[in-house]
Amino acid sequence: MNPKKTNTLALLMIRIIAGIVVVILAFLIGRILIQGLPHISWKFLTTSSKAFTSGGGIGIQLFNSFYLLILTLIISFPISLGAGIFLAEYAPKNALTNVIRMAIEILSSLPSVVVGLFGFLLFVVQFKLGFSILSGAIALTFFNLPLLTRNIEDSLNSVPKLQREAGLALGLSKWHTVIKVILPEAIPGIVTGIVLCAGRIFGEAAALIYTAGQSATSVDFTKWNPFDASSPLNLFRPAETLAVHIWKINSEGIMPDAEQISAGSSAVLIIAVLIFNLSARFLGQKLYQHLTAAKQG
Repeated sequence: MNPKKTNTLALLMIRIIAGIVVVILAFLIGRILIQGLPHISWKFLTTSSKAFTSGGGIGIQLFNSFYLLILTLIISFPISLGAGIFLAEYAPKNALTNVIRMAIEILSSLPSVVVGLFGFLLFVVQFKLGFSILSGAIALTFFNLPLLTRNIEDSLNSVPKLQREAGLALGLSKWHTVIKVILPEAIPGIVTGIVLCAGRIFGEAAALIYTAGQSATSVDFTKWNPFDASSPLNLFRPAETLAVHIWKINSEGIMPDAEQISAGSSAVLIIAVLIFNLSARFLGQKLYQHLTAAKQG
């Protein structure tokens, strides 16, 4: 077979495989949305869940999911940013750096249930934090940290070396070059990585079952003092998230309308993850255009 026919056949196979993947993804998302969208309403999104009676909602679970997401990013982003800058700009190429990068690779490939069990043994049991939002946020930080660090390092490494040399040629220090020249250029990639990691955190369940807990305690949304036991901002209360709620109602079967609640919750979760992914692309393009005064196709 001549090279031209081989190339045509290879492109055809790639297109077929890509088409199959797209069809499978569209089928799964479409099925979840078709089954779940009819059950979504304002009442469903804002009311509390019910255990033995029908008509419950996901208001507390939805709040817990966003609260855990924000708290996790507040903890993990500064650490990841510092680690990414160090690895990309300051770390020497030696055995220690290779060990650090290997550790990041290993941590990023750990199953989430292993991270959850680690968080349970260390934070829930050893540090006596109990099943709480704080335990869940720290566990998700371990889950998110290697991925976000690698994303920031790759975004910084993608900046051309000429920009580093230009900053140093202007008399800027290494640190000022990183902060004033390299980091702004890498912001679109960093923001894209943050939003994509946010979608992954929002849909996480296994790590939170063992750390944040499987119960959604009653909270009073008129009390915003984080030291109040009934405050939604209390870091030491159990917090069942939306993904954990879906797993729980399907495994326990104590709700008369468990199928409808599960379908609606799954649709909300899919919509949220889609919004995170589409936002990552949109924000990345807008920031790129703003910082470079160029149009990205």
